[in-house]
Amino acid sequence: MSARHRSAVRRVLSLVAALGLWQLLTSYDVDLWLRFEQFPTVTEVARAFGDRLGTDAYWQDLTDSLTRILTGFALAGVLGISVGTAVARSRIASDLLGPVLEVVRPVPAIALVPVAILLFPTNEQGIVFITCTAAFFPVMVSTRHAVRALTPVWEEAVLTMGGGRWRILGSVVLPGALPGILGGLSVGIGVSWICVISAEMISGEYGVGYRTWQDYTVVDYPGVFVGMATIGVLGWVTSTAVEVLGRRLTRWLPRTEGGRPASPARHRDRDVLPAAAPVPRVKEGVHP
Repeated sequence: MSARHRSAVRRVLSLVAALGLWQLLTSYDVDLWLRFEQFPTVTEVARAFGDRLGTDAYWQDLTDSLTRILTGFALAGVLGISVGTAVARSRIASDLLGPVLEVVRPVPAIALVPVAILLFPTNEQGIVFITCTAAFFPVMVSTRHAVRALTPVWEEAVLTMGGGRWRILGSVVLPGALPGILGGLSVGIGVSWICVISAEMISGEYGVGYRTWQDYTVVDYPGVFVGMATIGVLGWVTSTAVEVLGRRLTRWLPRTEGGRPASPARHRDRDVLPAAAPVPRVKEGVHP
């Protein structure tokens, strides 16, 4: 069995073990310090999930949440990369935008729900705004740090060959900062899901978060866990998509897996290189 297959088996077993522990604790109504007697069992959640799959409301909620998250995340990606690059590359942009960004950045995006309600004419636009704000700051900060960490030698080489400002931006700055930018995007998509679900619970009309909160208000606990499972799966799918896209865009980076090089090519190259010539030893007191 290959290492990839063993890793997949371990992942499946860990999920099965977690579900088995959940079923065991809820079936026997374990009440030690944590209380599981009111938790639905895995079979009850699976039954409720199967019932939801056959309804149009479930798929409408799914579509609405995905539309909001993808729209807000796309806007945050464009704005975060643009602003982060500008702040890192321009002293004027840093002086004008830096103080405002640093004051607004500690404010949780979900705290902007009243601002979104007052600012935008519809709840839909307000939820997209909150989602965009949540993902914007991780992308902006990671882009800013990645651009500032670039070595100036690359830029000087482009200038030596007659390249201009836009050539440096497209050939040096963005490709060099791409690994850091992708890290910010990966963090941003997770934060976006947290905030879009919270915004749907507060001011939404449709969506997975809205439906989960409605199930809680009517004491439909299996439905609550169906919503939680749906959120988890959607978050995992979108974050995996961002990670896969990042790997494809950064194929030139060396990969490591399990603390070892992903490919032994580097070690084979060492064997091919000619051995260094031995350094002659000079006896003490003897000059060549």
